[in-house]
Amino acid sequence: MTCEGCIKSISNALHAITGINKVDANLKDQLVFVEGTAAPSEIVTAIEGTGRDAILRGSGNTDSSAVCILETHATTVPNQVRGLARMVQVSSNMTLVDLTINGLAPGQYSATVREAGDISRGAESTGGIWEALKDKLTGTDSGKARGLFGTVDVGENGRGSVFMQQPVAIWEMIGRSMVLSKGTEGPFRREDENTLVGVIARSAGVWDNDKMVCSCSGKNVWQERQEQVGRGMA
Repeated sequence: MTCEGCIKSISNALHAITGINKVDANLKDQLVFVEGTAAPSEIVTAIEGTGRDAILRGSGNTDSSAVCILETHATTVPNQVRGLARMVQVSSNMTLVDLTINGLAPGQYSATVREAGDISRGAESTGGIWEALKDKLTGTDSGKARGLFGTVDVGENGRGSVFMQQPVAIWEMIGRSMVLSKGTEGPFRREDENTLVGVIARSAGVWDNDKMVCSCSGKNVWQERQEQVGRGMA
């Protein structure tokens, strides 16, 4: 952003999204604060639609956000990062999940959270689907596992996105893994380039992440962003 015209352009684009309640832009710090219920991926896409680049610096409150980078473990694939799940807890027992995919074969895929966070052998080593909900009166299995999050349709261009909600808390999922696959139960094959897996980790809340340079790589956030775009992730 270089002027007030940039701020107006971005604000108009964001206010056009359903669920946006408030937009504040800071020209000096190059920051845009967005308040509402729209998917983070929609916000980034809207800003990019004005001809500018954008990086999500945080969402939700401290300890209420998580992220999962989804990769294929197939050794024949050069760009292994194929998906990203951003998660924000909005109440004591409700989490919103913004899932975006790029680079998979067309079709419908299931997103599941698994019991274990071991991805050493890809989806093979993640264990079963996270526990089933129990009926409070009878103690019996309700038939719907907590780890069954939903499905995403991938188009002919290899892209797909979905905005889901699940009655779980962020802290319950940290350290577990997420699998995106054609089937929910497997058996999974490590060399299947269309099965993705990643570990769910905490991410920054709004205003929690003010870093400009990564301590491990020495690159600034914009260099990291361009590197991810080069690997096929938006």
